[in-house]
Amino acid sequence: MDIEASDLIVGIMMAVFGLIGLIMAAGATDNEIYVFGLSLLGFAVVFDFGLIRRHFDKAEARQKVLRGEADHV
Repeated sequence: MDIEASDLIVGIMMAVFGLIGLIMAAGATDNEIYVFGLSLLGFAVVFDFGLIRRHFDKAEARQKVLRGEADHV
């Protein structure tokens, strides 16, 4: 499976943002930063799962084309 370099870089960057959000939430002294940190973590997790889903959808589409099962509209 080919992994696009841009997807890999963006995925790693979002994972770093998620860790920053987790650190922010852990060290928060007020509710606003706590909620922002958890929101940043949640967004990063959902975004990375979206990248993973897109990767496997593309791989499945490539396999269908190779087998001749492409959807014809």
